[in-house]
Amino acid sequence: MSTEITSPAAQPDDGSASGGRTNIETRSIDWITPEERHGTPWKVSPLFFIANWSFFTIALGFTGPSLGLSVGWAILGSALGLLVGTFFMAFHATQGPRLGLPQIIQSRAQFGFYGVIVVVAMSLTCYLAFGVVYTILTAQGLAQIFGWSPVVIGLVVNIAGGLFAIAGHDALHRVSRLVFYVTVPLVVIFTVAVLTGHAGGSTPPADSHGFVASAFFSVFAVSAAYNIALAPVVSDYTRYLPARTSSRSLIASVYVGAGVSALWLIALGAWLSAHYNASDALVALHDAGNSVFGGFGAVLALASAATLVVCTATAAYSVTLQFLTGVDLVKRVKPTRTLRVSVTAATIAIYLVVAIPFGDHVINAASNALSLMLFLLVPWTAVNLTDYFFIRRGEYAITDLFTPRGVYGGWSWRGIVAYFLGFAAMVPFAVLPFFTGPIGNWLGGIDISWLAGLLVASLTYFAFTRGLDRRAERAAVSESDEQLDDVTQAPSEVGHRPPLEYGLLEGKG
Repeated sequence: MSTEITSPAAQPDDGSASGGRTNIETRSIDWITPEERHGTPWKVSPLFFIANWSFFTIALGFTGPSLGLSVGWAILGSALGLLVGTFFMAFHATQGPRLGLPQIIQSRAQFGFYGVIVVVAMSLTCYLAFGVVYTILTAQGLAQIFGWSPVVIGLVVNIAGGLFAIAGHDALHRVSRLVFYVTVPLVVIFTVAVLTGHAGGSTPPADSHGFVASAFFSVFAVSAAYNIALAPVVSDYTRYLPARTSSRSLIASVYVGAGVSALWLIALGAWLSAHYNASDALVALHDAGNSVFGGFGAVLALASAATLVVCTATAAYSVTLQFLTGVDLVKRVKPTRTLRVSVTAATIAIYLVVAIPFGDHVINAASNALSLMLFLLVPWTAVNLTDYFFIRRGEYAITDLFTPRGVYGGWSWRGIVAYFLGFAAMVPFAVLPFFTGPIGNWLGGIDISWLAGLLVASLTYFAFTRGLDRRAERAAVSESDEQLDDVTQAPSEVGHRPPLEYGLLEGKG
Protein backbone atom coordinates (compact mmCIF):
# COMPACT_ATOMS: atom_id res chain seq x y z
CA MET A 1 0.00 0.00 0.00
CA SER A 2 1.52 3.26 -1.07
CA THR A 3 0.39 6.60 -2.31
CA GLU A 4 1.80 8.36 -5.32
CA ILE A 5 3.27 11.65 -6.30
CA THR A 6 1.95 11.85 -9.83
CA SER A 7 2.55 14.30 -12.56
CA PRO A 8 -0.61 15.95 -13.80
CA ALA A 9 -2.71 15.36 -16.78
CA ALA A 10 -2.18 17.88 -19.52
CA GLN A 11 -3.07 21.26 -18.08
CA PRO A 12 -5.46 23.77 -19.64
CA ASP A 13 -4.08 26.96 -21.11
CA ASP A 14 -5.19 29.06 -18.13
CA GLY A 15 -3.03 27.05 -15.76
CA SER A 16 -5.90 25.98 -13.57
CA ALA A 17 -5.55 23.23 -11.00
CA SER A 18 -8.35 21.20 -12.44
CA GLY A 19 -6.26 18.71 -14.34
CA GLY A 20 -7.58 19.70 -17.75
CA ARG A 21 -10.62 17.41 -17.97
CA THR A 22 -13.13 18.92 -15.57
CA ASN A 23 -13.37 21.96 -13.36
CA ILE A 24 -12.61 19.86 -10.29
CA GLU A 25 -9.10 19.97 -8.84
CA THR A 26 -7.13 16.72 -9.14
CA ARG A 27 -4.71 17.30 -6.27
CA SER A 28 -5.05 16.97 -2.51
CA ILE A 29 -2.11 16.05 -0.24
CA ASP A 30 0.27 15.27 -3.07
CA TRP A 31 3.04 17.41 -4.55
CA ILE A 32 2.24 20.19 -7.05
CA THR A 33 4.58 19.84 -10.02
CA PRO A 34 6.25 22.87 -11.68
CA GLU A 35 4.04 22.67 -14.78
CA GLU A 36 0.93 23.07 -12.60
CA ARG A 37 2.18 26.21 -10.90
CA HIS A 38 0.50 29.48 -11.79
CA GLY A 39 -0.54 32.82 -10.37
CA THR A 40 1.12 35.81 -8.74
CA PRO A 41 1.55 36.78 -5.07
CA TRP A 42 -1.09 39.50 -5.02
CA LYS A 43 -3.75 37.28 -6.56
CA VAL A 44 -3.95 35.28 -3.31
CA SER A 45 -4.66 38.37 -1.21
CA PRO A 46 -8.46 38.42 -1.80
CA LEU A 47 -8.85 34.88 -0.43
CA PHE A 48 -7.19 35.82 2.86
CA PHE A 49 -9.11 39.10 2.89
CA ILE A 50 -12.43 37.26 2.55
CA ALA A 51 -11.37 34.77 5.26
CA ASN A 52 -12.00 37.56 7.80
CA TRP A 53 -14.64 39.53 5.89
CA SER A 54 -17.88 38.53 7.64
CA PHE A 55 -20.04 39.36 10.63
CA PHE A 56 -18.09 36.66 12.51
CA THR A 57 -15.24 39.20 12.61
CA ILE A 58 -17.65 42.04 13.43
CA ALA A 59 -18.73 40.03 16.49
CA LEU A 60 -15.07 39.90 17.55
CA GLY A 61 -15.16 43.70 17.70
CA PHE A 62 -17.83 43.49 20.41
CA THR A 63 -15.23 42.13 22.84
CA GLY A 64 -13.58 45.43 23.81
CA PRO A 65 -16.67 47.53 24.56
CA SER A 66 -18.30 44.61 26.36
CA LEU A 67 -15.29 44.52 28.71
CA GLY A 68 -15.37 48.27 29.34
CA LEU A 69 -13.07 49.68 26.66
CA SER A 70 -13.88 52.72 24.62
CA VAL A 71 -14.13 52.24 20.86
CA GLY A 72 -10.74 53.89 20.38
CA TRP A 73 -8.96 51.67 22.90
CA ALA A 74 -10.71 48.59 21.53
CA ILE A 75 -9.53 49.37 18.00
CA LEU A 76 -5.99 50.07 19.17
CA GLY A 77 -5.81 46.78 21.11
CA SER A 78 -7.11 44.89 18.09
CA ALA A 79 -4.71 46.64 15.73
CA LEU A 80 -1.70 45.72 17.85
CA GLY A 81 -2.91 42.14 18.26
CA LEU A 82 -3.43 41.75 14.51
CA LEU A 83 -0.05 43.32 13.84
CA VAL A 84 1.57 40.49 15.82
CA GLY A 85 -0.72 37.57 14.95
CA THR A 86 -0.83 38.27 11.23
CA PHE A 87 2.97 38.49 11.19
CA PHE A 88 3.30 34.84 12.22
CA MET A 89 0.48 33.67 9.98
CA ALA A 90 1.71 35.45 6.84
CA PHE A 91 5.20 33.96 7.02
CA HIS A 92 3.73 30.47 6.59
CA ALA A 93 2.65 31.52 3.08
CA THR A 94 6.19 31.22 1.71
CA GLN A 95 6.24 27.48 2.37
CA GLY A 96 3.55 26.81 -0.25
CA PRO A 97 5.47 27.89 -3.37
CA ARG A 98 8.76 26.53 -2.09
CA LEU A 99 7.47 23.02 -1.33
CA GLY A 100 4.23 22.68 -3.31
CA LEU A 101 2.57 20.92 -0.37
CA PRO A 102 -0.28 21.53 2.09
CA GLN A 103 0.80 23.10 5.39
CA ILE A 104 0.22 20.03 7.53
CA ILE A 105 2.28 17.73 5.29
CA GLN A 106 5.23 20.11 5.67
CA SER A 107 4.99 19.80 9.46
CA ARG A 108 6.21 16.19 9.17
CA ALA A 109 9.71 17.64 8.93
CA GLN A 110 9.47 19.02 12.48
CA PHE A 111 7.37 16.33 14.15
CA GLY A 112 8.10 13.21 12.12
CA PHE A 113 5.84 11.26 9.81
CA TYR A 114 3.70 9.91 12.67
CA GLY A 115 4.40 12.71 15.14
CA VAL A 116 2.47 15.16 13.00
CA ILE A 117 -0.69 13.55 14.39
CA VAL A 118 -0.44 16.19 17.15
CA VAL A 119 -0.87 18.95 14.58
CA VAL A 120 -3.48 17.07 12.56
CA ALA A 121 -5.73 16.50 15.58
CA MET A 122 -5.45 20.13 16.63
CA SER A 123 -6.10 21.72 13.24
CA LEU A 124 -8.82 19.22 12.27
CA THR A 125 -10.79 19.97 15.43
CA CYS A 126 -10.29 23.69 14.93
CA TYR A 127 -11.60 23.79 11.37
CA LEU A 128 -14.49 21.44 12.06
CA ALA A 129 -15.50 23.82 14.84
CA PHE A 130 -15.16 26.82 12.51
CA GLY A 131 -17.53 25.22 9.99
CA VAL A 132 -20.12 24.49 12.67
CA VAL A 133 -19.92 28.04 14.05
CA TYR A 134 -20.21 29.57 10.56
CA THR A 135 -23.33 27.50 9.85
CA ILE A 136 -25.06 28.33 13.13
CA LEU A 137 -24.31 32.06 13.00
CA THR A 138 -25.48 32.40 9.39
CA ALA A 139 -28.62 30.31 9.82
CA GLN A 140 -29.72 32.01 13.02
CA GLY A 141 -28.75 35.53 11.94
CA LEU A 142 -30.62 35.45 8.62
CA ALA A 143 -33.56 33.68 10.24
CA GLN A 144 -33.84 36.43 12.82
CA ILE A 145 -33.66 39.22 10.20
CA PHE A 146 -35.76 37.79 7.39
CA GLY A 147 -37.77 35.08 9.13
CA TRP A 148 -36.33 32.39 6.87
CA SER A 149 -36.03 28.78 7.93
CA PRO A 150 -32.67 28.12 9.67
CA VAL A 151 -32.67 24.61 8.20
CA VAL A 152 -33.04 25.92 4.64
CA ILE A 153 -30.36 28.58 5.22
CA GLY A 154 -27.98 26.02 6.67
CA LEU A 155 -28.52 23.71 3.71
CA VAL A 156 -28.02 26.48 1.13
CA VAL A 157 -24.86 27.84 2.79
CA ASN A 158 -23.26 24.43 3.17
CA ILE A 159 -24.26 23.01 -0.19
CA ALA A 160 -22.96 26.12 -1.97
CA GLY A 161 -19.79 26.11 0.13
CA GLY A 162 -19.37 22.39 -0.42
CA LEU A 163 -19.56 22.78 -4.21
CA PHE A 164 -16.82 25.41 -4.16
CA ALA A 165 -14.69 23.23 -1.88
CA ILE A 166 -15.16 20.27 -4.20
CA ALA A 167 -14.18 22.37 -7.23
CA GLY A 168 -11.01 23.07 -5.30
CA HIS A 169 -8.11 25.48 -5.08
CA ASP A 170 -8.63 27.68 -8.16
CA ALA A 171 -12.40 27.91 -7.71
CA LEU A 172 -11.91 29.10 -4.13
CA HIS A 173 -9.56 31.83 -5.27
CA ARG A 174 -11.94 32.92 -8.06
CA VAL A 175 -15.03 33.11 -5.86
CA SER A 176 -13.03 35.00 -3.21
CA ARG A 177 -12.07 37.63 -5.78
CA LEU A 178 -15.69 37.90 -6.93
CA VAL A 179 -17.01 38.35 -3.38
CA PHE A 180 -14.19 40.83 -2.69
CA TYR A 181 -15.14 43.08 -5.61
CA VAL A 182 -18.87 42.92 -4.82
CA THR A 183 -18.78 43.42 -1.04
CA VAL A 184 -15.94 45.88 -0.43
CA PRO A 185 -17.78 48.84 -2.05
CA LEU A 186 -20.79 48.11 0.16
CA VAL A 187 -18.71 48.21 3.33
CA VAL A 188 -16.94 51.36 2.12
CA ILE A 189 -20.34 53.07 1.87
CA PHE A 190 -21.27 51.87 5.35
CA THR A 191 -17.93 52.96 6.81
CA VAL A 192 -18.27 56.44 5.34
CA ALA A 193 -21.77 56.63 6.87
CA VAL A 194 -20.35 55.67 10.27
CA LEU A 195 -17.60 58.28 10.05
CA THR A 196 -20.01 61.00 8.95
CA GLY A 197 -22.67 60.19 11.55
CA HIS A 198 -25.24 58.77 9.13
CA ALA A 199 -25.37 55.21 10.47
CA GLY A 200 -27.71 55.87 13.39
CA GLY A 201 -27.15 54.53 16.87
CA SER A 202 -27.04 56.32 20.22
CA THR A 203 -24.05 58.07 21.75
CA PRO A 204 -22.65 56.14 24.75
CA PRO A 205 -22.33 58.09 28.02
CA ALA A 206 -18.94 59.79 28.22
CA ASP A 207 -18.01 58.00 31.45
CA SER A 208 -19.26 54.53 30.52
CA HIS A 209 -16.15 53.38 28.66
CA GLY A 210 -12.46 54.05 28.91
CA PHE A 211 -9.26 52.07 29.40
CA VAL A 212 -9.19 48.78 31.31
CA ALA A 213 -5.80 47.05 31.24
CA SER A 214 -7.12 43.49 31.44
CA ALA A 215 -9.70 44.20 28.74
CA PHE A 216 -7.09 45.82 26.49
CA PHE A 217 -4.75 42.84 26.68
CA SER A 218 -7.64 40.42 26.25
CA VAL A 219 -8.59 42.19 23.02
CA PHE A 220 -4.93 42.10 21.98
CA ALA A 221 -4.68 38.35 22.62
CA VAL A 222 -7.99 37.50 20.92
CA SER A 223 -7.08 39.53 17.83
CA ALA A 224 -3.61 38.00 17.60
CA ALA A 225 -5.02 34.49 17.96
CA TYR A 226 -7.69 35.19 15.35
CA ASN A 227 -5.21 35.36 12.50
CA ILE A 228 -2.83 32.81 13.98
CA ALA A 229 -5.78 30.43 13.55
CA LEU A 230 -5.22 30.67 9.78
CA ALA A 231 -1.61 29.46 10.09
CA PRO A 232 -2.27 25.70 9.57
CA VAL A 233 -3.95 26.34 6.22
CA VAL A 234 -1.99 29.20 4.64
CA SER A 235 0.14 27.01 2.38
CA ASP A 236 -2.99 25.14 1.25
CA TYR A 237 -3.79 28.24 -0.81
CA THR A 238 -0.29 29.28 -1.92
CA ARG A 239 1.09 25.89 -2.97
CA TYR A 240 0.16 26.35 -6.65
CA LEU A 241 2.28 29.51 -6.98
CA PRO A 242 5.55 29.17 -8.95
CA ALA A 243 8.51 28.09 -6.81
CA ARG A 244 10.34 31.33 -7.62
CA THR A 245 7.53 33.51 -6.27
CA SER A 246 8.90 36.50 -4.34
CA SER A 247 8.69 35.71 -0.63
CA ARG A 248 8.47 39.38 0.32
CA SER A 249 5.60 40.06 -2.07
CA LEU A 250 3.73 36.95 -0.95
CA ILE A 251 4.12 37.72 2.75
CA ALA A 252 2.95 41.28 2.13
CA SER A 253 -0.01 40.05 0.08
CA VAL A 254 -1.23 37.65 2.77
CA TYR A 255 -0.46 40.12 5.56
CA VAL A 256 -2.43 42.93 3.94
CA GLY A 257 -5.34 40.69 2.97
CA ALA A 258 -5.88 39.04 6.35
CA GLY A 259 -4.86 42.05 8.44
CA VAL A 260 -6.81 44.85 6.75
CA SER A 261 -10.11 42.99 6.53
CA ALA A 262 -9.94 41.85 10.17
CA LEU A 263 -9.08 45.29 11.55
CA TRP A 264 -11.70 47.00 9.37
CA LEU A 265 -14.57 44.82 10.55
CA ILE A 266 -13.39 44.61 14.16
CA ALA A 267 -13.40 48.42 14.23
CA LEU A 268 -16.94 48.49 12.85
CA GLY A 269 -17.93 45.83 15.38
CA ALA A 270 -16.58 47.93 18.26
CA TRP A 271 -18.58 50.92 16.99
CA LEU A 272 -21.77 48.85 16.63
CA SER A 273 -21.34 47.42 20.11
CA ALA A 274 -20.91 50.83 21.70
CA HIS A 275 -23.54 52.73 19.69
CA TYR A 276 -26.21 50.04 19.29
CA ASN A 277 -25.56 48.12 22.52
CA ALA A 278 -25.68 45.11 20.21
CA SER A 279 -25.39 41.45 21.10
CA ASP A 280 -25.90 40.00 17.59
CA ALA A 281 -23.45 41.20 14.94
CA LEU A 282 -25.58 40.46 11.88
CA VAL A 283 -28.71 42.07 13.35
CA ALA A 284 -26.73 45.15 14.39
CA LEU A 285 -25.21 45.42 10.91
CA HIS A 286 -28.68 45.15 9.40
CA ASP A 287 -30.17 47.83 11.68
CA ALA A 288 -27.28 50.24 11.16
CA GLY A 289 -27.37 49.70 7.40
CA ASN A 290 -31.04 50.61 7.27
CA SER A 291 -30.18 53.87 9.03
CA VAL A 292 -28.02 54.78 6.05
CA PHE A 293 -30.93 54.23 3.63
CA GLY A 294 -33.86 51.86 3.42
CA GLY A 295 -33.00 48.32 2.40
CA PHE A 296 -29.24 48.81 2.72
CA GLY A 297 -29.20 46.77 5.92
CA ALA A 298 -30.59 43.74 4.11
CA VAL A 299 -27.95 44.12 1.38
CA LEU A 300 -25.17 44.30 3.98
CA ALA A 301 -26.52 41.26 5.85
CA LEU A 302 -26.74 39.16 2.69
CA ALA A 303 -23.28 40.27 1.57
CA SER A 304 -21.79 39.32 4.93
CA ALA A 305 -23.57 35.96 4.82
CA ALA A 306 -22.20 35.38 1.30
CA THR A 307 -18.66 35.72 2.62
CA LEU A 308 -19.40 32.98 5.15
CA VAL A 309 -20.27 30.67 2.25
CA VAL A 310 -16.67 31.17 1.07
CA CYS A 311 -15.36 30.74 4.62
CA THR A 312 -17.32 27.49 4.95
CA ALA A 313 -15.88 26.32 1.64
CA THR A 314 -12.26 27.05 2.59
CA ALA A 315 -12.73 25.42 6.00
CA ALA A 316 -14.12 22.26 4.36
CA TYR A 317 -11.32 22.22 1.78
CA SER A 318 -8.63 22.39 4.46
CA VAL A 319 -10.39 19.87 6.71
CA THR A 320 -10.23 17.43 3.80
CA LEU A 321 -6.46 17.91 3.42
CA GLN A 322 -5.96 17.54 7.17
CA PHE A 323 -8.13 14.43 7.39
CA LEU A 324 -6.36 12.73 4.49
CA THR A 325 -3.02 13.54 6.13
CA GLY A 326 -4.24 11.85 9.31
CA VAL A 327 -5.56 8.79 7.49
CA ASP A 328 -2.27 8.49 5.59
CA LEU A 329 -0.51 7.93 8.93
CA VAL A 330 -2.56 4.79 9.54
CA LYS A 331 -3.16 3.44 6.06
CA ARG A 332 -1.34 4.79 3.04
CA VAL A 333 -3.85 6.32 0.66
CA LYS A 334 -3.76 7.29 -2.98
CA PRO A 335 -4.82 10.97 -3.02
CA THR A 336 -7.27 10.81 -5.91
CA ARG A 337 -9.80 13.43 -6.93
CA THR A 338 -12.64 11.05 -5.98
CA LEU A 339 -11.27 10.58 -2.47
CA ARG A 340 -10.92 14.33 -1.92
CA VAL A 341 -14.45 14.96 -3.17
CA SER A 342 -15.87 12.21 -0.94
CA VAL A 343 -14.16 13.53 2.20
CA THR A 344 -15.26 17.09 1.38
CA ALA A 345 -18.87 15.95 1.06
CA ALA A 346 -18.59 14.12 4.40
CA THR A 347 -17.19 17.28 6.03
CA ILE A 348 -20.13 19.36 4.83
CA ALA A 349 -22.47 16.67 6.15
CA ILE A 350 -20.80 16.92 9.57
CA TYR A 351 -21.30 20.69 9.61
CA LEU A 352 -25.00 20.22 8.87
CA VAL A 353 -25.60 17.31 11.24
CA VAL A 354 -23.98 19.13 14.17
CA ALA A 355 -25.15 22.68 13.49
CA ILE A 356 -28.77 22.43 12.31
CA PRO A 357 -30.32 20.11 14.92
CA PHE A 358 -28.43 21.48 17.92
CA GLY A 359 -27.89 25.19 17.14
CA ASP A 360 -27.39 27.21 20.32
CA HIS A 361 -26.77 24.05 22.32
CA VAL A 362 -23.41 23.52 20.62
CA ILE A 363 -22.37 27.10 19.83
CA ASN A 364 -20.77 27.60 23.25
CA ALA A 365 -19.04 24.24 23.09
CA ALA A 366 -17.78 25.01 19.57
CA SER A 367 -16.60 28.47 20.65
CA ASN A 368 -14.77 27.01 23.64
CA ALA A 369 -13.18 24.40 21.38
CA LEU A 370 -11.98 27.19 19.11
CA SER A 371 -10.48 29.06 22.07
CA LEU A 372 -8.59 25.95 23.12
CA MET A 373 -7.44 25.16 19.58
CA LEU A 374 -6.16 28.68 19.05
CA PHE A 375 -4.31 28.31 22.34
CA LEU A 376 -2.73 25.09 21.05
CA LEU A 377 -1.72 26.64 17.72
CA VAL A 378 0.83 29.03 19.19
CA PRO A 379 3.62 26.55 20.05
CA TRP A 380 3.08 24.79 16.71
CA THR A 381 3.54 27.96 14.67
CA ALA A 382 6.66 28.76 16.72
CA VAL A 383 8.23 25.36 15.97
CA ASN A 384 7.22 25.40 12.31
CA LEU A 385 8.54 28.88 11.54
CA THR A 386 11.73 28.40 13.52
CA ASP A 387 12.46 25.27 11.54
CA TYR A 388 11.67 26.79 8.16
CA PHE A 389 13.47 30.12 8.52
CA PHE A 390 16.30 29.44 10.97
CA ILE A 391 17.11 25.71 10.92
CA ARG A 392 16.47 24.20 7.51
CA ARG A 393 16.02 27.53 5.70
CA GLY A 394 13.46 26.19 3.28
CA GLU A 395 15.52 23.14 2.24
CA TYR A 396 13.44 19.94 2.54
CA ALA A 397 13.56 16.49 0.99
CA ILE A 398 10.00 16.45 -0.32
CA THR A 399 9.88 12.72 -1.08
CA ASP A 400 11.04 11.96 2.48
CA LEU A 401 7.98 13.74 3.85
CA PHE A 402 5.89 10.84 2.56
CA THR A 403 7.61 7.98 4.37
CA PRO A 404 8.36 7.21 8.04
CA ARG A 405 11.72 5.79 6.94
CA GLY A 406 12.95 8.97 5.35
CA VAL A 407 15.39 11.45 6.79
CA TYR A 408 12.72 12.98 9.06
CA GLY A 409 11.78 9.66 10.69
CA GLY A 410 8.53 8.44 12.14
CA TRP A 411 8.71 10.49 15.33
CA SER A 412 10.85 13.61 15.78
CA TRP A 413 11.37 14.16 19.50
CA ARG A 414 12.75 17.66 18.93
CA GLY A 415 9.55 19.11 17.53
CA ILE A 416 7.23 17.13 19.80
CA VAL A 417 9.07 18.02 23.02
CA ALA A 418 9.47 21.68 22.02
CA TYR A 419 5.75 21.85 21.24
CA PHE A 420 4.68 20.42 24.60
CA LEU A 421 7.17 22.56 26.51
CA GLY A 422 5.71 25.61 24.78
CA PHE A 423 2.22 24.45 25.66
CA ALA A 424 3.23 23.85 29.30
CA ALA A 425 4.73 27.33 29.48
CA MET A 426 1.41 28.83 28.37
CA VAL A 427 -0.78 27.14 30.98
CA PRO A 428 0.12 29.35 33.99
CA PHE A 429 -0.51 32.47 31.91
CA ALA A 430 -3.72 31.24 30.25
CA VAL A 431 -6.97 33.18 30.36
CA LEU A 432 -9.53 30.92 28.66
CA PRO A 433 -13.35 30.81 28.93
CA PHE A 434 -13.10 27.63 31.01
CA PHE A 435 -9.72 28.05 32.74
CA THR A 436 -7.49 30.79 34.13
CA GLY A 437 -3.92 30.02 35.10
CA PRO A 438 -2.42 31.32 38.36
CA ILE A 439 -0.25 33.96 36.67
CA GLY A 440 -3.13 35.01 34.39
CA ASN A 441 -5.27 35.41 37.51
CA TRP A 442 -2.49 37.34 39.29
CA LEU A 443 -2.21 39.66 36.28
CA GLY A 444 -5.91 40.45 36.61
CA GLY A 445 -7.02 38.55 33.52
CA ILE A 446 -4.30 39.89 31.22
CA ASP A 447 -3.46 37.07 28.80
CA ILE A 448 0.19 36.89 27.72
CA SER A 449 0.23 33.11 27.33
CA TRP A 450 0.82 33.45 23.58
CA LEU A 451 4.12 35.23 24.26
CA ALA A 452 5.28 32.53 26.68
CA GLY A 453 4.35 29.79 24.20
CA LEU A 454 6.11 31.44 21.28
CA LEU A 455 9.33 32.09 23.19
CA VAL A 456 9.62 28.71 24.91
CA ALA A 457 8.66 26.60 21.89
CA SER A 458 10.90 28.45 19.43
CA LEU A 459 13.93 28.70 21.72
CA THR A 460 13.80 25.08 22.87
CA TYR A 461 13.35 23.83 19.31
CA PHE A 462 16.27 25.96 18.15
CA ALA A 463 18.42 24.52 20.97
CA PHE A 464 17.35 20.92 20.28
CA THR A 465 18.18 21.15 16.57
CA ARG A 466 21.78 22.16 17.14
CA GLY A 467 22.62 18.45 16.90
CA LEU A 468 20.86 17.77 13.60
CA ASP A 469 22.86 15.94 10.94
CA ARG A 470 22.45 18.57 8.26
CA ARG A 471 24.92 16.84 5.95
CA ALA A 472 22.71 13.75 5.73
CA GLU A 473 19.68 15.95 5.20
CA ARG A 474 21.34 17.85 2.35
CA ALA A 475 22.13 14.54 0.65
CA ALA A 476 18.47 13.54 1.04
CA VAL A 477 17.36 16.90 -0.38
CA SER A 478 19.56 16.41 -3.45
CA GLU A 479 18.27 12.87 -3.97
CA SER A 480 14.67 14.05 -3.57
CA ASP A 481 15.15 16.87 -6.08
CA GLU A 482 16.58 14.42 -8.62
CA GLN A 483 13.60 12.10 -8.21
CA LEU A 484 11.13 14.95 -8.63
CA ASP A 485 13.00 16.14 -11.73
CA ASP A 486 12.70 12.64 -13.19
CA VAL A 487 8.93 12.81 -12.76
CA THR A 488 8.50 16.24 -14.32
CA GLN A 489 10.91 15.58 -17.21
CA ALA A 490 9.75 12.06 -18.11
CA PRO A 491 8.07 11.78 -21.54
CA SER A 492 4.30 12.03 -21.23
CA GLU A 493 1.93 9.49 -22.71
CA VAL A 494 -1.65 10.51 -23.52
CA GLY A 495 -1.26 13.55 -21.31
CA HIS A 496 0.03 11.64 -18.26
CA ARG A 497 3.46 11.11 -16.79
CA PRO A 498 4.70 8.12 -14.80
CA PRO A 499 4.12 8.26 -11.02
CA LEU A 500 6.67 8.74 -8.29
CA GLU A 501 5.73 6.44 -5.43
CA TYR A 502 5.41 7.98 -1.97
CA GLY A 503 6.60 4.67 -0.61
CA LEU A 504 9.68 4.69 -2.82
CA LEU A 505 11.91 5.45 0.19
CA GLU A 506 10.38 2.76 2.42
CA GLY A 507 13.60 0.78 2.49
CA LYS A 508 15.64 3.77 3.53
CA GLY A 509 17.19 3.57 6.95
